[in-house]
Amino acid sequence: MLATTQEVVENITCLNHLMKSLPTIVVPARLASTRFPRKLLADAGGVPLILRTAQRLDREAPEYEKFFAVDGEEINAILTEAGYKTVATNPHLPSGTDRIAEANKSLQREQIINVQADEPLVKREHIDALTQSIQNPQADLGTLAVAFESVDDFLDPNQVKVVLSKAGFALYFSRSPIPHRRDGEIEGFFGKSNSFKPLKHMGMYAYTARFLELFSKSQQGVLEKLESLEQLRALELGFSIAVSVVSSGSIGIDSPEDMSRINF
Repeated sequence: MLATTQEVVENITCLNHLMKSLPTIVVPARLASTRFPRKLLADAGGVPLILRTAQRLDREAPEYEKFFAVDGEEINAILTEAGYKTVATNPHLPSGTDRIAEANKSLQREQIINVQADEPLVKREHIDALTQSIQNPQADLGTLAVAFESVDDFLDPNQVKVVLSKAGFALYFSRSPIPHRRDGEIEGFFGKSNSFKPLKHMGMYAYTARFLELFSKSQQGVLEKLESLEQLRALELGFSIAVSVVSSGSIGIDSPEDMSRINF
């Protein structure tokens, strides 16, 4: 049976209300990349990588409002031609969070979820966990972590580590293996009898508008510059980062080799 005009209007109204009650997803889309130049335009099964991430978000989080914070016309054209909404940002901003903060000056959303543009395998579980984390009244921002499964990944400086308080807040992030075992037996973390596993940080975030405003007005911190990790600026400034440990990770694209790990 076909829906009546009134039913269609009511459904649209309900959808608009739901979208307003959810955080807005903003994807920082920066074309420049040191380790993998122009990676967001890399061929990902016949389409640019950035569009793979956009399409994935459409499937995994269809009811969320989405914007792409772009740093230039080339990537803006690709996204807008595919029907996605963009916000222009300064190409010289030092981090994705700074880019989102600048975008929110015009968007004026109360809660924002940051999904990295090079995360074409983001899952619904991740979006739900971020949405829940930003509801914590003690959190200034939220992020995700997943248990490491191998020594090689734990030693890889491109895979960021995080250690947590008992309350589930971040104590520190590092590219170095943390926590450090005094006995040097890193393999001990991964034995079947060991209940503790080190955590890999997943570069997705949820923010309040207030946090973004304060963060954007601050200078890069010493630790942030040393490790090239923007989340360390938040810790240096005294913000509380709630970390949700999820059951499954994703594959972020950091190098051309990572592209071969995904069957697009």
